Amino acid sequence: MILNSELQHLDLIDLLSERHSLVRKIAEKAWNDQSEIYISNSEWYIMARIYKKQPTISYVTKNVEISRQAIHKFIQKLSDKGLVEINNVENNKKEKCIQLTALGKDCYEKNATLKAQLEQKIAEKMGTEQVRMLKDLLKLEWDIN
Repeated sequence: MILNSELQHLDLIDLLSERHSLVRKIAEKAWNDQSEIYISNSEWYIMARIYKKQPTISYVTKNVEISRQAIHKFIQKLSDKGLVEINNVENNKKEKCIQLTALGKDCYEKNATLKAQLEQKIAEKMGTEQVRMLKDLLKLEWDIN
């Protein structure tokens, strides 16, 4: 872990990266400490994109910043763990859709609770208003493409 004094000299991109890495590690550990089902950060990312939806696999591959081959591998792992089910799309023999199973929804919702607890810990350190402002800033349209 990088020391706080070292953070003072980082630019915005590296600061975001360091903080993202830190909270992802903490969130992953929190999940793995209370569950026997290991779920990688990439698998969580895919689960978040399909929660309460039934998108096609091609939609997921176009809207997730992971390679198409890796997404297929992660979806297969999620299926093997019983977290997602893959079904044929009606009137389309090529397309498949994906959705969380009851177990997948349960895991996703339990993890959301763990992440909310982590956010609360951050708010206790930074202040609730600062966390709200940070979230609002990150939600703004950056229009930098």
